[in-house]
Amino acid sequence: MCIAKGCILMSLEAMPPEEDARAILRLALRHEHSLAASLDPAFAQENWGFLAQQCVENLLKGLIVLADEQPPLTHDLGRLQLLAQTQLPEELLELQDFAVKARYSPEDTPLPASREQLLARIRQLRLELERLLVEPQQGSPPAGA
Repeated sequence: MCIAKGCILMSLEAMPPEEDARAILRLALRHEHSLAASLDPAFAQENWGFLAQQCVENLLKGLIVLADEQPPLTHDLGRLQLLAQTQLPEELLELQDFAVKARYSPEDTPLPASREQLLARIRQLRLELERLLVEPQQGSPPAGA
């Protein structure tokens, strides 16, 4: 499965969905760590919102890939949510404006909730992906069995 440009990685060899999802999770974790490090209000909310939107987008694409589907080349969180078969909290869906509009507008774009609240919701979504990555392995026979 390729996850390039809209997807995330380029690979000549197809990887199992779990490996693709783990690679996407690593990217999402990079964004999450940046979000946690930039809770200071001096960090522009538009930049923070963009990182948050990218993190949510990557986590949704990880869920899609884990279901052995190809994520579409889109930043549309609503569409990705449907394909990932999950329900995002409204404040995460409202990060959609930060995918493009807020990055190029000179106008202030307020965050849909506090940074701390958004980060907590993002962490919940990440935990959902991590849980799904662990569950299939729990029922697998030991290697070499």
